[in-house]
Amino acid sequence: MTKNLKGFLVSKKEIAGMSNVERKKYLQKLKIIKHLFLNGETSNSDICSRFNVSLPTLMTLINQLKEAGIVVKTGQGKSEGGRKPDLFGLREHLFFVLSIHIERASIKLAIIDNNQSIIAERTVEKELSPSAAIVEDLHNLSKDLLADSKISGDQLMGVGVSMPGLVSTEEGKNFTYYLSEQDPIPLQKKLEATFNKPVAILNDAKSSCLAEFRYGLARNKQDVLVISMDWGIGLGIIMGGKMHSGTSGFAGEFGHIPMTEDGKLCHCGKRGCLETEASGLALVQKAQEGLDKGQTSILNDLLKTKYEKLEPQVIIEAANKGDQFAISVISDIGIQLGKGISVLVQIFNPELIILEGKISEARQFITTPIQQSMNTYCMMQLKERTKIELSTLGPNSSLYGGIIAVMENIFQEQTNLIKTHIN
Repeated sequence: MTKNLKGFLVSKKEIAGMSNVERKKYLQKLKIIKHLFLNGETSNSDICSRFNVSLPTLMTLINQLKEAGIVVKTGQGKSEGGRKPDLFGLREHLFFVLSIHIERASIKLAIIDNNQSIIAERTVEKELSPSAAIVEDLHNLSKDLLADSKISGDQLMGVGVSMPGLVSTEEGKNFTYYLSEQDPIPLQKKLEATFNKPVAILNDAKSSCLAEFRYGLARNKQDVLVISMDWGIGLGIIMGGKMHSGTSGFAGEFGHIPMTEDGKLCHCGKRGCLETEASGLALVQKAQEGLDKGQTSILNDLLKTKYEKLEPQVIIEAANKGDQFAISVISDIGIQLGKGISVLVQIFNPELIILEGKISEARQFITTPIQQSMNTYCMMQLKERTKIELSTLGPNSSLYGGIIAVMENIFQEQTNLIKTHIN
């Protein structure tokens, strides 16, 4: 029996020793494993339809994967008039991925298994700094997490890292942060050399979009925009059932579209960017300005008793307690955001817009002003055909995006390797 997925994957030398029939069977098994990883437990009939194979052929492959300890029978599905179909899924803890999410003021790490179960996680406060020794920091933090989790580094398939900034996944570089850290070697290559594992790096908004595309509300949909609302504003684009990153991998810099003439200076160097008016950072700044002017709010009491500094979640908590000042500040953010979303709707004509991130936790306090603003700025024919929904993945969407990116790369590499040897 295979102990984990690593024991199933084959090397170039092993492929060369296979017959052509064995290579084709291995490729079919690999496709089944990937399908179960991305879709969870699935009926045998659904797998047959997906890969256009007969039921006897599929069951032979499934039984071989069961014997190898990779696939297990998880139960039976709903009957549509006949016998209930068998359901199959991947064995628990078949493989693990270390997923890391870098934020403005913290780093979150998690070890996640093939069934999206978080085995261990840790959040460390650390300010985003251009001069940070990020490779060494991540390696040390990861070693501590692995020690606590009782999972060895050998059990990890790879490492996924999501981070803010202009990130080129293909080049393995972040063109905004850690510039000195990755010169002259790309950040991805330095991480791979340090961890001795495959590493995928991606922009945080793209990571959340990938999670929504595979596991969330965007699954099986064609045209979706995923808007990440944290300290900054990011955008993930799904068009024609595919994620789009642009020529350089930078598509989706929604927060840096100038929306206000002679507005506030943005950290990108331009003035009037949407991020200066509708991000988590803008929310905190607007709230702080109001409090400094003597606005009456329970925020003053919250900061004295529970928090050291003002953050978006503090303002959202106040709004949920009925604080009118907090509600008003969030509403201001929502109106500006809705104006920007109206532009996106008229350009992309999406069927669905998913709101995710810290600011989405304000729920109706952010969605209502967004809708009101869209009523003003968006053509009704387009607006009425676009649904806006809050993400259901919770605060770990970027972490899930990391594991998906790593495993899709591994599956693709194995697929390419096999295909080059099939006659």
